[in-house]
Amino acid sequence: MTAPTWDPQQYLRHADHRTRPFHDLLARVPELPDAAAPRIADLGCGAGNVTVLLAERWPGARITGYDNSPQMLERARAHTTALLGFAEADAATWTPDRPHDLIISNALLQWVPGHADRLPDWLDALTPGGILALQVPGNFDQPSHVLMRELADSPRWRSRLGGRLRHTDAVLSPAGYLDRLTAPGRTADVWETTYLHLLHGEDPVLDWVKGTGLRPVLTALADDEEARSAFLAEYRDRLRAAYPAGPHGTVFPFRRIFAVARREK
Repeated sequence: MTAPTWDPQQYLRHADHRTRPFHDLLARVPELPDAAAPRIADLGCGAGNVTVLLAERWPGARITGYDNSPQMLERARAHTTALLGFAEADAATWTPDRPHDLIISNALLQWVPGHADRLPDWLDALTPGGILALQVPGNFDQPSHVLMRELADSPRWRSRLGGRLRHTDAVLSPAGYLDRLTAPGRTADVWETTYLHLLHGEDPVLDWVKGTGLRPVLTALADDEEARSAFLAEYRDRLRAAYPAGPHGTVFPFRRIFAVARREK
C-alpha cells in the first residue's frame, strides 16, 4: 500500500491547535541528564515547527528531527542550524546509533503499526535518567474517523479505498501504554486529555482532516480529480451533520493520549 503523501501547508493551517498537545507533553518532561547539551531525537518531526520548540527549551541541545515524508522534510530543513538538523527515517525501523537524553514523538506513532513493540528499544537507547515522551491521538472512535471509514468501505469506494484507513487499534489505551512503559528500572507518567477545539471557517473539520487522517484517501485518489471531489463532497455532508456550526464556531472534540517514561539512573 502506498504511503500517504503529505502537504505541509495544509497540515500547518491548524498549527495552533495541533501544537497545543506538544506544549502539554513538553511541560511534563523533566530535567534531562545532560542539561547543558542533551542529545535529542524528534521522531515524526513533520514540518519542523515543534522541533524548534525543543531547541528553544534546550538551546545547547544536539537535535535531529526524523521523518519519512520528503515534503515535510523539505519544509523542516528551513529550520536547520548548527545544532538542529533533519534526516529521513522510518520510525518502524529507526534505531538510535548512540544514547539519547530525550526521544520524543508527537502525533506520529498512530501511523506506525506495531509501534508499541519499538518502545523497549527506544527506552534502552536512553542514557541513564533519559526520557521517552510521546503523544498520539485517541479519537479513532469519533465521527471524524468513523464516518471516513464507513464511506471508504461503502460499495462505491471499497475497491479503491477499503482497508486504507486506521482503526481504533492504531494506538493503545492509556493503560496499555502504562503497561508497556513500566518495568524494573523504568517509571512512566501516562494521561489523556480531550481538547474542545473551536474551529472557524467553512467546513473546518474537513479542512482539519485533509491535513492528517484523510491523507491516505487523498493519496489514493490523487490521479482522479472527479473521484476525489465526489468522495470529499459525500464526506463533507456527513461531517456537517456530525459537527454542526455553532454561534461561535464549530466545536471539534479531540482526545489525546500522552506518556512520559524515564529510564532510571
